[in-house]
Amino acid sequence: QVQLVESGGGLVQTGGSLRLSCAASRSIFSFNTLGWYRQAPGKQRDLVASITSGGITNYADSVRGRFTISRDNSKNTVYLQMNSLKAEDTAAYYCNAKDGIRSGGYWGQGTQVTVSS
Repeated sequence: QVQLVESGGGLVQTGGSLRLSCAASRSIFSFNTLGWYRQAPGKQRDLVASITSGGITNYADSVRGRFTISRDNSKNTVYLQMNSLKAEDTAAYYCNAKDGIRSGGYWGQGTQVTVSS
C-alpha cells in the first residue's frame, strides 16, 4: 500500500553533484526510518544514508562528508544530496522506508547514478 518513487539519477563526472528525491505515497511521519541504499553490479545492496523519525542521521563511511540525507515532511519526500561524486559511487540507488509493520520496509524502483572520470 506504500509507493516510493525515486528520481534525480543520471550521468555526472567525477567531482560533480546530484540530488536524488524519493516521494512517498503517504505521510513520512508514519515511517520510523527513511534511507537510501545502493547496489552496484555484482554487489550487495548497502546502506548509504538513513534518517529516523527523530532526525538522527547515519551514513556509510564511504559517503560521510560528501552525501547529505534530508526530508521534507510537507512534501512527503526524502532527499539525498550527493557531492564530490566518485566513480565508485556508480550504482542503482534505492529509497527505503520502514514502519515496523512490513518486514524490510518498502522499496522504490531505483534510480541509476553513473559517475564517469
